[in-house]
Amino acid sequence: MEGNRCTQVSSDVGVSSSEHPHRAALILARGGSKGIPLKNIKNLAGVPLIGWVLRAALDSEALDSVWVSTDHDEIERVAHIWGAKIHRRSLEVSKDSSSSLETIQEFIRLRPEVDIVCHIQATSPCLHPYHIREALQMITEHGYDYVFSVVRRHQFRWEEGNKEEGKNTTPLNIDPACRPRRQDWPGELYENGSFYFSKREILENGMQKLGKAGYYEMLPEHSVDIDVDIDWPVAEQRVLRFGYFGREITPEISLFLCNVSGCLTNGQIYTSVSGQEIVAINARDLTGIQMLRRQDIEVILVSNIEDPVPRALLEKIAQQTGCCFKFGMKQKVLEVEHLMKKKKLRWEEVAFMGAESEDVEVLSLVGLNAVPCDAPVTSLIAAKYTCQRSAGYGAVREFAEYILQLKKKTMCQKDQDRIDRNNF
Repeated sequence: MEGNRCTQVSSDVGVSSSEHPHRAALILARGGSKGIPLKNIKNLAGVPLIGWVLRAALDSEALDSVWVSTDHDEIERVAHIWGAKIHRRSLEVSKDSSSSLETIQEFIRLRPEVDIVCHIQATSPCLHPYHIREALQMITEHGYDYVFSVVRRHQFRWEEGNKEEGKNTTPLNIDPACRPRRQDWPGELYENGSFYFSKREILENGMQKLGKAGYYEMLPEHSVDIDVDIDWPVAEQRVLRFGYFGREITPEISLFLCNVSGCLTNGQIYTSVSGQEIVAINARDLTGIQMLRRQDIEVILVSNIEDPVPRALLEKIAQQTGCCFKFGMKQKVLEVEHLMKKKKLRWEEVAFMGAESEDVEVLSLVGLNAVPCDAPVTSLIAAKYTCQRSAGYGAVREFAEYILQLKKKTMCQKDQDRIDRNNF
């Protein structure tokens, strides 16, 4: 656990409304985002943005309920798949001008059982369960009424000048004649936008009085805010290194099972003038398979019993990729279990890429799963990785890269724990 700091800001008397207050997480996710359309469910490192905070909230074991407040059908669908309860907000609090406070107040009016609201921002994907637990303990065990997250910055600030009026800029937190070294200056605290926890009465009174308020300090590497950091690829790299991936230890993958139809191919079968059937395979996907095999990860191609691609064609694909091939699986779970027993593997050592409803059970059992972005099964399961690319257009390569990134992350975990906080 990291050495975060929890500190009082101001004080007033505040008593919890009950001995065991109901603690509800609330994530606000309006459909009308102007900066990045439907930003809250856009995939970040293979997971919907909102999925990162929902996973942390649900795994914190400190909350009685986890809610998403939205006005959009697709956000509701994704949030439900990821385990959240849904508060369908009214039109009155779904406007561009609606404030977060108004939306939260509507929620607590309809939920009289809620005593503490843990307002978590969907745009903070590096949130971890222990952040939630420790901040919540400040309210439930240490008498705070309002707690918010901050990050420490070492930034010198200057007042804005006005050229037209001839007003020079002046320093706000620095003496230019005695500029401190970083290690000699504690820096300043800034809200990082990850969360705001509050007792019910604070919100009901419009936050006119915060009572006993305190901050919870998070480390810089966990302070990623997509509202500001709109460079999505950079944010993805931060999340892959510092994000929370679930209760399970990052799996050591030894075997990758991949459906041919709907994953390696786009499901289309072409017929030549002579009547020969043809399917297309993306060269990027072939490279991805080779990348895994070079890292001693075995790749086996599989097909369902009702696969429309003829067996002879599937065998040619397996030959071209250099992989073993399992044709026409009738009872996929039993057959995969038999394969694992033969190779002395556990479920957590297996990765699987599927696309159809019959793949759901195996997808839910393996250590790491993925689906192409256009797979029908995306509406049935919260995949650990949803590819940005479609089936037959590089999805397998994308997932292969993800598997290798996680492998590298596991190997470098000790190095991550030795980050120089003073020079981050």
